[in-house]
Amino acid sequence: MMKTHAAALTEQPGRWQVIEVDLAPPQVGEVLVRFKAAGLCHSDEHTATGDMPIGRTPFIGGHEGAGVIEEVGPGVTRFAVGDRVATKFVPSCGFCAACYAGNMNLCDLGMYALAGCMPNGTYRASYKGEDVAQMTMVGTFAQRAVASEYSLVKIPDDVSYEVAALVSCGVATGWGSAENGARVSHGDTVIVMGVGGVGINAVQGAAARGAAHVIAVDPVEFKREQALLFGATDAFADIDEAADFARLVTNGQGADSAIVCVGVTTGDHVAQAFSAIAKRSTVVVTGIGDASAVGLPVNLWELSMMEKRIQGVLFGMGNPGAEVPRLLEMYKSGRLRLDELITRRYTLSEINTGYQDMYDGRNIRGVIVHDE
Repeated sequence: MMKTHAAALTEQPGRWQVIEVDLAPPQVGEVLVRFKAAGLCHSDEHTATGDMPIGRTPFIGGHEGAGVIEEVGPGVTRFAVGDRVATKFVPSCGFCAACYAGNMNLCDLGMYALAGCMPNGTYRASYKGEDVAQMTMVGTFAQRAVASEYSLVKIPDDVSYEVAALVSCGVATGWGSAENGARVSHGDTVIVMGVGGVGINAVQGAAARGAAHVIAVDPVEFKREQALLFGATDAFADIDEAADFARLVTNGQGADSAIVCVGVTTGDHVAQAFSAIAKRSTVVVTGIGDASAVGLPVNLWELSMMEKRIQGVLFGMGNPGAEVPRLLEMYKSGRLRLDELITRRYTLSEINTGYQDMYDGRNIRGVIVHDE
């Protein structure tokens, strides 16, 4: 077995600790990836706080990542040694009912995401003799990891690993929330609640699709300023102010869509967005929070009689294997801003500093750059 360093939780709730794990070689349908970069997404931090339940500890975090394949297991047909790849935090087998229907972001293998095991229920990393789980079956907070070929997609040679890592979740999720979840059209008025690493890309997506008004909402001034640089037409600290403005510019009707990307989303956030939209308009729920929370304080009469919609979104409702290359091509042609998303880079040992910076509102997106 080889050894590698990884940032993991040894308890939940807990803090990230860098540990040295043993790594078994790839088995049938698996590859060994040397990760070069990993995004600090809030979803991983949800496992640290306990909002998102996990199957076991130790648990290696990280689902946004990019790197190079160093070894392939038996039966691998999609990749070869030396291929540059990004992760797909939702694997796509291509054979289940969801994949056959074209909904590869809802692949049945997603059931193993928080169990952190391979598709056959076993593990490749171990620590002090115990099996170690990997966030969404990849665990990009490790310098090296064994992953299923279903969990990876090739990336071009002329994009950086850091940029590719961000596209593997935050960019695709935010962009698709506007494109597929809200179905933003030319002339729309769109509210984006929360403009961190996901919401900022919902702003980009709404602007690219021709929205007349892209209204960013965030209590952090730095993020509001960044949203205006990424395509927002207006920015407010409070959703009530944003909703009033949306009504002002729509003759009292309200927004055509409100995309909720708050870091810890609650039912109250959804209800606020619901109140801000017009008849036959859509609330897109992209952010996540406490997995045990239930209930939305919305008026059912208003839901029915005004034909309002509430739409959940996973990976921007797109096909991961298609969306990552498509968005990278847009970046290469200058149609999508990605380099500017990276506020600060961290070493693996600085991971807790990176997440504290996220909580303090200092980052749009932090990135871990793995040591050579």
